[in-house]
Amino acid sequence: MTRIAAVHGALAPHRHAQSEITDIVARTCLPEGADRRVLDRLHSSAQVRSRHTTLPLERYGELDGFGAANDVFITAATDLGARTVREALHRSGFSPADVDLLIFTSVTGIATPSIDARLVGRLGLRPDVKRLPLFGLGCAGGAAGLARMHDYLLGRPDQVAVLLSVELCTLTFQRDDASMANLVATGLFGDGAAAVVACGADRAAARNRSAEGTEGLASDGPTVIDTRSHLYPDTGSVMGWEIRTSGFQVVLDPQVPDVVRRYLAEDVEGFLGDHGLKPKDVTAWVCHPGGPKVLHAVTEALELPEGALDVTWRHLKDVGNLSSSSVLHVLRDTLADRRPAPGTPGLLLAMGPGFACELVLLRW
Repeated sequence: MTRIAAVHGALAPHRHAQSEITDIVARTCLPEGADRRVLDRLHSSAQVRSRHTTLPLERYGELDGFGAANDVFITAATDLGARTVREALHRSGFSPADVDLLIFTSVTGIATPSIDARLVGRLGLRPDVKRLPLFGLGCAGGAAGLARMHDYLLGRPDQVAVLLSVELCTLTFQRDDASMANLVATGLFGDGAAAVVACGADRAAARNRSAEGTEGLASDGPTVIDTRSHLYPDTGSVMGWEIRTSGFQVVLDPQVPDVVRRYLAEDVEGFLGDHGLKPKDVTAWVCHPGGPKVLHAVTEALELPEGALDVTWRHLKDVGNLSSSSVLHVLRDTLADRRPAPGTPGLLLAMGPGFACELVLLRW
């Protein structure tokens, strides 16, 4: 099976209290003299205390259209991505020359050459490294990227792969847009990145033999056992982007929690059942922080015990929703703070545009 050797999460450089961001949104999104009580209520109900932004707050008003915001995305995503991958490789014990596949996922900017291509020379990766840029998966991108990395390493068990997610969500916030979807998004999303280093079964076994139990190497991380993807019928319009001259305008339907309640339990129970497991057997739930209403829907649908999503809730409160990067931050924190008993099952899950669910079964 695929062995996860290291997970590293990073945040954009500027940290702000939720109240500071709410004040900026009130000045830039609401009509002059408008009542801001709805905005205040939405941002408060997000249960986010602080978030990180790519730019200082006063700089966002200077971005003139999609092109200017996307130029910032390319520069900042390359810089933050390089630091994130470099630290993940350092923690894994692998070198840049060891990497055979680099997967990059984001839904908050576009680039050609892609961000992964810009990182090859900068990080010292081999020029024959395989690259797989992914776009459009939204919040599910971290889980989907991990699943596609597993697919690759099953066929090449002697190789090493890196997944990088960079999401600079604040660059997509729309000025002069007082729609409910934009106001919700401006209260929930933040900027960050995450990288996962993994190796195939043969590479992990050889590495473990040579390490002889050395801590911090591939023997310490969980294994990926299986993955599952599922697109739900007639839900394509509940989440995504509409592309405007001003950039990415968020589509965020209030029905998302209802979709979760309708479909998630059947997916999870069927997936676990294929491996002789039930939800009660899962010792740690690595869940994307889609927002309070979505997390309550996940808890209800799966009948999770109290505290099952504590790591996810803490992440949401501390930094907000980082789109595809968030579930990887939750994985990192689960391993660092409350590592489950070795050999027990874990489930990593995230949902995103499509509307789709991505499940990754782990063995701790």
